[in-house]
Amino acid sequence: MKTLKDLGDLKGKRVLVRADFNVPLKGETITDDGRIKAALPTIKALRDEGAKVILMAHLGRPKGKVVPELSLAPVAKRLGELLGIEVPLAADTYGEDAQAKVAALKDGDVVLLENVRFNPEETSKDPAVRAPYAKKIAALGEAFVSDGFGVVHRAQGSNYDVAADLPAAAGLLVEKEVKALSKATENPERPFTVVLGGSKVSDKLGVIENLLDKANRLVIGGGMVFTFLKAKGYEVGTSLLEEDQLDKVKGYIETAEKNGVELVLPTDVVVNAGFPAGDTPVAPEVVPADAIPADKMGLDIGPESQKLFHDKIVDSKTVVWNGPMGVFEVPEFAAGTKAVAQGLVDATKAGAFTIVGGGDSASAVRNLGFPEDGFSHISTGGGASLEFLEGKELPGLKVLE
Repeated sequence: MKTLKDLGDLKGKRVLVRADFNVPLKGETITDDGRIKAALPTIKALRDEGAKVILMAHLGRPKGKVVPELSLAPVAKRLGELLGIEVPLAADTYGEDAQAKVAALKDGDVVLLENVRFNPEETSKDPAVRAPYAKKIAALGEAFVSDGFGVVHRAQGSNYDVAADLPAAAGLLVEKEVKALSKATENPERPFTVVLGGSKVSDKLGVIENLLDKANRLVIGGGMVFTFLKAKGYEVGTSLLEEDQLDKVKGYIETAEKNGVELVLPTDVVVNAGFPAGDTPVAPEVVPADAIPADKMGLDIGPESQKLFHDKIVDSKTVVWNGPMGVFEVPEFAAGTKAVAQGLVDATKAGAFTIVGGGDSASAVRNLGFPEDGFSHISTGGGASLEFLEGKELPGLKVLE
């Protein structure tokens, strides 16, 4: 994979950078600027070299239409604050305003192009549709830097086709992500523990399959765990259940046993009358994992499981975690996710290499107040880090080789 060094002297050159600024918004307020901060090292490195930095990114899913609420204006403002300079926002991605703002750049200046997904061609599955559009963007720059790890698992105009039109390299963030995830998957220090949560087993099938012969220990929580408990013959009440995955999960349980992989499931669960929304009251109750009442819904792992999961994580040399243990947005069902995060922090202190695998897990550790430096690596890409762990070839990385 080519890196910034491979691009040579960038002084005075127009460098297009695909960043990942898909941040959560409440109105025009960014509620978690982690992804913007993650892009700063690459932007600063390019500015220090005297490059003219042209940033592009997406926000939300405007589906090829201009949606004013999904403008990157709040990102340009926050980025300017973090860099201590003005970051103008172009009104389009490659049109007149983008061209004018790029032409006005001086060495070390930064401009942000408007949401690339306002263009229907950006996410087209047809390369013949994407290519001419990507050429219009590529015409703005003289080199391309891929620094949006959250999108490298997709072949899209601004991260894949543009890379084919210009001298291209990975930014510091993508380089760091690939190094960290490779360290966990290629030759992990053992014991190697993988902690999986989140709502659906189906989202994590590939990861489980790929890691059943790599990991020493698989720790399962979140909504996906109820399909595992059901596969063991337990009653799961009204908990989230993927009936169509039961046979697959039974197979995983057998394979884990055969491969000597320790499969750690919760021994107790926090249940409620239903999902805590609308008229459903929050009345948590702890029950054994094999005795969930038929009319109750599991929403977190219980206190005994929290200690079990924490201790298994601390007894590891490499830990990868993807997916919360429960509905962590509701304080009464956040303790399981907190226990896992604390386990990773304690394991890191004891010298383990720990990865928080992007998406909901990354936002959980921030929202629950854990320091970012408490972990070896917090990934910025949920889907991308999952596909990396599945051992898939990621088009946005392949194109940089």
